[in-house]
Amino acid sequence: MALAFDTDDGFAGSAALGLIVLKTDETMEVELREPFARARLACYHARIPMHPTITPETLAEMARDLPATAALLPDGTPFGAIGYGCTSGATVIGPERVAELVRMKHPHANVTDPVSAVMAGLAALNVRRIGLLTPYLPEVTRAMQALLAANGFEVARVGSFEEGEDRVVARITEAATLAAMVEIGSDPDCEAVFASCTNLRTFGILDEAERLIGKPVVSSNQALGWHMLRLAGVATHGLGPGQLFGC
Repeated sequence: MALAFDTDDGFAGSAALGLIVLKTDETMEVELREPFARARLACYHARIPMHPTITPETLAEMARDLPATAALLPDGTPFGAIGYGCTSGATVIGPERVAELVRMKHPHANVTDPVSAVMAGLAALNVRRIGLLTPYLPEVTRAMQALLAANGFEVARVGSFEEGEDRVVARITEAATLAAMVEIGSDPDCEAVFASCTNLRTFGILDEAERLIGKPVVSSNQALGWHMLRLAGVATHGLGPGQLFGC
């Protein structure tokens, strides 16, 4: 027996978010779930292949798979924004190239990535001189410093856990990251701290870090979520942790 049914706009409604997640990432989806739910926006994920060791070479390889991964996001969905969830990958591939590759499959989408989002967030906070915290090997951290400098940001202090295995990065404790944020952010030359990497857990410590150093602390997941929501036309105040979600 064939049954009658009705249709509506589905969970996506008039706008949705798309997220391209690294195969090795265990943190970003968990941290961004709550801000996106508070905004009442559906978020659809696609996983992109990634080598477990983070190097400039393995990061660059993701460019090859970006169009095919973007194509796995649902067709016909009104994406308010699509985010490529890799700070170091966007650094190596280049934010403009990332957007081009995603738009091969979603030509009208607003596209962002963590490094673009962080720079937009720092500008919204009126910050130019930062302390940079990364989990990366030195050559990846240097590439990020160069990109930030090329975009007008002065990196006054740098610290890194120098860990190349993404699975290990996902298991760095929030206590260790908080201590590093405070150590870097206590430098008087820093106006704010940027903690890079979507696999580095930060949402549970951002407010405490800001309280301890008296300065903004911006993380990759925080900035990416904030920027995606802004691009989708959503007021972000109070949707996530840290001063950035007050902008």
